[in-house]
Amino acid sequence: MYLIRSVFFLFIFNLPFCVLSQSGSKIDDLSIVLKRINDKYEKEKDFDKSQYFFLNKNWDSTLVYSSRALDQVKDLELLDYCHYMRGYSFMMKKLFNEAKKEYGLVSQDFRFYYKITRNLGGIALEQDKYDEAISYFNELEKLSNDDDYDFVRSTVIHDLGLCYFHLSQFDEAEKYLLRSIRLQKNDTLLLIGSYMDVANLYYEQYKDDVAIPYFEKAYSLAKKTKDFELRKNATLNMAVVEENRKNLLKSLAYRKEYEIWKDSLNDQNKVWAIAEIEKKHALERKQKQIGLLESENKIKISQRNGFVVSSILLLLLLGAGIYFYAQKSKTNKIILLQKEELDKLNATKNKLFSIVSHDLRSSVSAFRNSNYKLLKGITNRDYETLVPIVHKNASIATSTYNLLENLLHWATLQTHQLYFNMESIDLFSVVRQVEYDYMPLFENKKIHFENKIVKSIFVLVDMDSLKIIIRNLFDNAIKFSNEKDTVSVYTYSLNDDFQCLVIEDTGMGMNEETRKGLLREDAVLNKKKNQKGIGTGLGIQLCKSMIGKNKGKLTIESIEGLGTKMIITLQKNISNG
Repeated sequence: MYLIRSVFFLFIFNLPFCVLSQSGSKIDDLSIVLKRINDKYEKEKDFDKSQYFFLNKNWDSTLVYSSRALDQVKDLELLDYCHYMRGYSFMMKKLFNEAKKEYGLVSQDFRFYYKITRNLGGIALEQDKYDEAISYFNELEKLSNDDDYDFVRSTVIHDLGLCYFHLSQFDEAEKYLLRSIRLQKNDTLLLIGSYMDVANLYYEQYKDDVAIPYFEKAYSLAKKTKDFELRKNATLNMAVVEENRKNLLKSLAYRKEYEIWKDSLNDQNKVWAIAEIEKKHALERKQKQIGLLESENKIKISQRNGFVVSSILLLLLLGAGIYFYAQKSKTNKIILLQKEELDKLNATKNKLFSIVSHDLRSSVSAFRNSNYKLLKGITNRDYETLVPIVHKNASIATSTYNLLENLLHWATLQTHQLYFNMESIDLFSVVRQVEYDYMPLFENKKIHFENKIVKSIFVLVDMDSLKIIIRNLFDNAIKFSNEKDTVSVYTYSLNDDFQCLVIEDTGMGMNEETRKGLLREDAVLNKKKNQKGIGTGLGIQLCKSMIGKNKGKLTIESIEGLGTKMIITLQKNISNG
């Protein structure tokens, strides 16, 4: 029990509030004063640049130009502002010792010296120097409550409570943390942090009955914010609390929710990574175009200089001209072929983005309308209508997530960023892993799932891509099955070299034209007619590409109204025979 509590204590919500913001101050007020000072000393160009970059939060440039300004400035007022901007820039770069040195060079007459006191307290708290931090925060507590001091006082009270908490002076910590909660009722994010810290205060003292309601309040408020990191931490706290209370089912539910928020953060990072890759490729294409233009310019210069040579070399120049013309024609043909290929790729990309953006817009619109009904039902206390609405929202979110994940895999496959590691894989264990994630979806639609794969059947394949293939085919099986239908997975040996993995459903099936269209090599992405949910054909095209990369083959057998068999032919492991 104690070990779990000790690990759990690491999930306290907040860093010192003063390090997370502009010292709790109104940056507009400081910016106005800085501009006035800059107008007063308009000849100081380096100070002008340093204050410009400071207000635009470019800390590295602020440090460069403020250093230059310090070498030239003689006025004490400007020196104070330069040292303050440098100290704040170092603090934002987490170079706390350098920040303290710069703050120490600011005179006591500095107009915003209380901001320095606030920041030094935050740095001391960040460096675990709690007695030093308390002395700074006590100085701030003594200041009057008028508008001349524009910091958030509740954060000072909160940080005092944190200092006493870390010093194990729990009575003092409780007094200040509860006081900060009363002062933070209009700021949801700060209130969540205070709830978590108060909960940890009681939890550390084994006052679980008092601590748990605060954890629950923090979790309830966190669900209403758009901060994924905050939601993740609040959910993880509840998982550990329920685990300590031996409520393992509730703990597992919170753990799953925690993984969802964690994946949401990862998805954001993946989207940014794709954008960076596209930016890099665009830059490379531009550089190639510049290089090509430079080559053409060199050719033209050579041709122009050649005609200056005397008439005696006319025949030689004519031959050289013919040679260069042939080279240019050859280059133009290559460029034309590359242009046609690029146009084809761009057309595919534009088609994909058009379809995806349309489907995303449709799903978001449906999500918004459904949420409106949900809010209306909650307002009217019509609780009987809420369950199907929540299930619908979950279905829309799942479909949209699968679409974005397929888009990511498609992009990495198209840009040759996906690495395939062929190895011996046990089919039963891989299907069982994917089955675990999809059982809630099968149960939600009342679909009966059967895993008939015999253990110890090994195939030669890349595990990650095989999981992507199976997930997409499970998605389609669920999407095109009705309630109480059956989805089954089994294998059979095609010959000594190949093993067939079959995913069969008893759903709506498809006609022959649709089946052939999906298997065509030149199949294009398109929205399928009479299709339920979100879909572009991207999932099947992604499966075909990945199966091909694994040296396999996709076959489809289907009868409209009776069901579909998706058959994946894979290489057997040599040692398995």
